[in-house]
Amino acid sequence: MKRSEIPSLDDLRAFHAAARLGSVRLAADELALTHGAVSRRITKLSQDIGLRLFERSGRGLRLTGAGEALNLTLGRFFAELSTTIENLRATDSRRSALVLSCEPSVAMRWLIPRLASFQADHPEIALHLSVGGGAVEFRRERIDLAIRRLDFPLPEAWHVQRLFAEKMGPVMTARLAPAFADGDYIVLGAKTRPDAWSHWLSAHPSVPRPSEVRFHDHHFLAVEAASAGLGVALSPLVLAIDDIEKGRLVAPAGFDADGSHYGLIWTGSLELGQNARMLAEWLQAECTRSFG
Repeated sequence: MKRSEIPSLDDLRAFHAAARLGSVRLAADELALTHGAVSRRITKLSQDIGLRLFERSGRGLRLTGAGEALNLTLGRFFAELSTTIENLRATDSRRSALVLSCEPSVAMRWLIPRLASFQADHPEIALHLSVGGGAVEFRRERIDLAIRRLDFPLPEAWHVQRLFAEKMGPVMTARLAPAFADGDYIVLGAKTRPDAWSHWLSAHPSVPRPSEVRFHDHHFLAVEAASAGLGVALSPLVLAIDDIEKGRLVAPAGFDADGSHYGLIWTGSLELGQNARMLAEWLQAECTRSFG
């Protein structure tokens, strides 16, 4: 069949609605048309293809064999068309959104509490947050920007904007500060950096050694445990800064730079798009506000 011989989509929709609902009147209600308009479209479709589609059955209508076959095909066609359009819309929505990947601990304890201010300033930007560490699968995961601790090799094609220096220090509740000074304390470490405590203690020989070491899977768990009074956590400043400002934690020994940095990473063009650039500028301002 030539493209010019394909019946009108409006006529096909009218027929399919009447066949599916078993009533021209119900089809008219669904399509927001008059009863006469639907009847005329069905009649025109029947004339265009040269086949009877309905036949009288008492006071109602019944599909002919040709009508049954056409209705089944149209059911599959409209279902597939609807699915395709929904998938296209979903894909377009994901592409128009800005996807920021961030290390889990930083996302939970520093970034998320601040994101409301970005969304308030830029309600037009749909920001999606994902979590991950280390190398970034920009294309496969459709990530636009990523916040990472720059402690792994970066491909030459990646662009990096440094955000802040990593600083480490022991944090605890004020109640545990005397025990920390006396050496009667439990240290809370993170399995992601198992040697961090030993390195810190080696660099601070005047600090009394702990009575016990306990490890948590991630830094944010160790910091949360410290906030609950379970011990002294060696924490990155970025994870503890809010609790210190709120008085939940104290850091009597301060924080020391460990030589590493956190950065904002992206790939592709050096020049960021407008939405990504606004997010990058906001992140830089927030980092300056938090860490100087």
